[in-house]
Amino acid sequence: MIFVMDRFAQLEAFVATANLGSFSAAARAARVTPALIARRVDALEARLGVRLLVRSTRRLALTSEGHALLEQAGEILNSLQDAENQIGQGSAKPVGALRITAPAGFGRRHVAPLLPALCQQHPGLTVTLDLSDDFVDLANERYDCAIRIGELADSSLIGVRLAENQRVVVGSPQYLHEHGVPTTPGDLSQHRCLALSAHSGQSRGWLFEINGQPQWQAIDGTLACSDGSVLAQWCLQGLGLAWRSLWEVGQDIAAGRLVTVLDEFRAPATGIFALTPQRRLTPLRVTVLIEWLKFHYRQNGFFD
Repeated sequence: MIFVMDRFAQLEAFVATANLGSFSAAARAARVTPALIARRVDALEARLGVRLLVRSTRRLALTSEGHALLEQAGEILNSLQDAENQIGQGSAKPVGALRITAPAGFGRRHVAPLLPALCQQHPGLTVTLDLSDDFVDLANERYDCAIRIGELADSSLIGVRLAENQRVVVGSPQYLHEHGVPTTPGDLSQHRCLALSAHSGQSRGWLFEINGQPQWQAIDGTLACSDGSVLAQWCLQGLGLAWRSLWEVGQDIAAGRLVTVLDEFRAPATGIFALTPQRRLTPLRVTVLIEWLKFHYRQNGFFD
């Protein structure tokens, strides 16, 4: 029994070290000393007869054998945690490493600020948040949850709708005073439009609802960027019109720094989703995260 427990502790130490990036971080999560974590990883490497981690004075890196073991060991530990949660949901507490990915702009504003309080409420959690606008493969990259914006294509992922995402066309008072207010989407061809660059995936233009039907309006932008927050800043500077989400520009609208136009042509709101891999059981740590985000996002005025 002691041998089995030792093997389990070794796997836990290795997975935590690989996911968190250091013996110290893994030790803090397990509330033990870094030396103990290092000894457990050393023992695992000795037992397997392979090097799993390459140590240097600055960082740890996984070997190819380490990558292979991490994928398998992570699934084993997750399955064990899921089984324990199923048996004791009434008394179980969320524990373990929670890996989240979110779009960069939205994640900075509306995911990152909520996570410290989540960890404070559930001390057994360790959270890693990766911000990227690139598509992320949850299963292969071993994420527990991805936050995504926009209607979802059919997939093997489970989607939970967290909130609504409303896009609006906005301009600064200075720009609208100098260039006039567009009254139809077709008028945008006479305006300076700030667009996402072609490789961002928004190449069809801006979406409106005209005569009850969705219609894409082609946009010939005078300035383009792959980062939406840059477009919002350019818009605030009076450089043109932009099509942005209320979660990003709501405060600027409320303060009068930006003004919405073409409101009667707004396309219906899409969704902000939490996506999780298909599993027989959803880990308690993931359920707690999703409920935490839903609670905050559904407060009146949260995205303002």
